[in-house]
Amino acid sequence: MLFLKLINEGLIYKAGAGESFIAMLLVGYTISSIVSYLLGSVNTAIIVSRGLYKKDIRSYGSKNAGMTNMFRVFGKKAGILTLLGDVLKALIAVLISSLIVGRAFGGAHLGGFFCIFGHVFPLYYNFKGGKGVLVAAVTVLIIDPVVFLLLALVWGLMLWVTKIVSVASITAAAMYPLISIKFTSANSFFTTALFAVAIAAFIIVMHKDNILRLKNGTEKRIGEKKEPEAEEKPKEKKRPRSLVDDGEDDDAQ
Repeated sequence: MLFLKLINEGLIYKAGAGESFIAMLLVGYTISSIVSYLLGSVNTAIIVSRGLYKKDIRSYGSKNAGMTNMFRVFGKKAGILTLLGDVLKALIAVLISSLIVGRAFGGAHLGGFFCIFGHVFPLYYNFKGGKGVLVAAVTVLIIDPVVFLLLALVWGLMLWVTKIVSVASITAAAMYPLISIKFTSANSFFTTALFAVAIAAFIIVMHKDNILRLKNGTEKRIGEKKEPEAEEKPKEKKRPRSLVDDGEDDDAQ
């Protein structure tokens, strides 16, 4: 109970009082943002591909440093390790920011956003990472499981109707602000709305290439055969059959 109360209020609220509280809160926001960004920059896909296979995932498949491409190129083990790493860093970022700032003051939202930002633009890997969908999903799950379940239903329905992963991801991102605001309280309305709009816009912008392919009618559907790639594939492991069998529509990043 004490730990949950601390996460909700934050260390700064406990330590601060009077006029110094605002200054301490700003310092807390700054520290939380930096720590979360650095955690997000730890790209599990790149670490696993380099460490286990001596290859950089950004040179294979869709060239995205994320879970789906790891499953497709290196197999189940690599994909699961990437999934676990991305879940763990999002969880740690949200918890640390909540402990410093407090959920009541937007700590969880702040930590989640900068973890996603770090995942997409990782400091350690020349600012070239994944699309942030998986990390965003984990962040929403931690902050509000009900909203996550509703967005998962939207995502699944759109995937079933269109058979295009990018359409499902873009639709779920667009619906996120509307659904989250519906389930938020008056006290956290501004923080929730700001975070939801920022994440939705960020995810949609990161799908700009997919949107262009959708406009041109060249975006791949699930099960649609892709054209052979000219580049060499990793030799350590035979390329597995993927649940998402296209090389471009790679959204669980």
